[in-house]
Amino acid sequence: MNQRLSRRRLLGAGAGAGAAGLLGLTGCSSVLPAPDTSAPGFGENATGTVRVWCRAATQEGLTALVEGFNASQDRLTVELTPVLDGQYVTKLATAIRGRQVPDVVDIDDINSMLFIYRDAFVDLTDLIAALPFAEALSPGHLALATRDGRTYGVPYLADNSLLWFNLDLCEAAGVDPDTAVSGFDQLLDAARALRALGPDTWAWSFPGNSSGALGFVVQPMVWAADRDFIAGEVGAQRGDIADNPAVRAMLELYRTIWTEQLAPPACFSDDASRWGSDFRAGTVGMFPSNYSVCVTSADDPAFTERITSRLLPGPDGGGAFFDGGDNMCIPRGAANASGAWEFIRYAVDLPQQFDLPAGGYTPVRSDVADDRFRQTYPLATVPLDNLEAGYAPTTLAYNLIYNQPDGPWLKMFRRAVFDGDLEGALAEGQQGWDAILSQAQV
Repeated sequence: MNQRLSRRRLLGAGAGAGAAGLLGLTGCSSVLPAPDTSAPGFGENATGTVRVWCRAATQEGLTALVEGFNASQDRLTVELTPVLDGQYVTKLATAIRGRQVPDVVDIDDINSMLFIYRDAFVDLTDLIAALPFAEALSPGHLALATRDGRTYGVPYLADNSLLWFNLDLCEAAGVDPDTAVSGFDQLLDAARALRALGPDTWAWSFPGNSSGALGFVVQPMVWAADRDFIAGEVGAQRGDIADNPAVRAMLELYRTIWTEQLAPPACFSDDASRWGSDFRAGTVGMFPSNYSVCVTSADDPAFTERITSRLLPGPDGGGAFFDGGDNMCIPRGAANASGAWEFIRYAVDLPQQFDLPAGGYTPVRSDVADDRFRQTYPLATVPLDNLEAGYAPTTLAYNLIYNQPDGPWLKMFRRAVFDGDLEGALAEGQQGWDAILSQAQV
């Protein structure tokens, strides 16, 4: 089945689930019953209806998935309800309080912990462990659905940030992508060589006024150094900003890119509404973004034959990527949990996973990357070959910190990069992270 998915609305998907969403979760700790997932026959030969909620951003793909599942058997009927991304968290919290939950929620993986922390999802640990391909599943997605060693969600699709290279420009500038990602110094050397090609050629491009998209492509350059912006376990987290050398180095890198005019002036106000148009036009040599923006959105197939990608590097090398995408979870109180598991199991089968790149997403199973997949989707293999490098922070405050336009992440980045006040930005960032984390974990 060709399971096409519409291009993800990365730019604010989740931003509306900030303060309002967290407030909506207050008091939603589940008292609903959990099914006995160890009962004989659970997840096999179920009957009736399975109600599935999906994000509007992935509705097209889920529609195809549901149609395929319903056509594959005549015992179960899946009914799909799309929910606007910015309303998803609040709507689900309301359903839990009202004891009227769907059977499956296809949720942005970064929001999984909001409900797991409040005991709202079914423990799927043993069911996942019994899958014959369990070890091939994305560890980054699983980590976002795991608390105290128990896992409450199954990875479904991935949206990963990588560093993309225009090979024609790189060859003209004498830039080797593998050398460029060996550290920030090498990255700057490559950027200066690309910029020297002429006034209409830029080394780098970034959405400097889009909090969510910027976080998606910049955070991995800190994670590649085995550091994060947040320290501690959920419930007792604090910011790790002011004394974090990787954060400082990342901001200094972007400040240099900006002051040396290695990136277009439009980056200052770029809200990601036309994200990637300059890269796809062939005027940018290196571009941190995702498969959808660089490949799926390209109008000229020949363009995709002259680009490649690498992991986003840290100050001294290494590599990481943002493990975005969706997890599928079963809420406690689901009327047809057995049928829900059948549908989830179908969603992660290889035939359904194979064609995710057709819609701009990456599979969540490394074992999908056989010779046929590599020939069909050659530019979708880097995350699958490096699943251990995928990461996203497990926290209750992601939306408030990184997606809200007035959150501390965007304020810190712009103050350091555009205003040149690095010390002030780090100090303000530390205060902002700590304030939001303390409120979110009450």
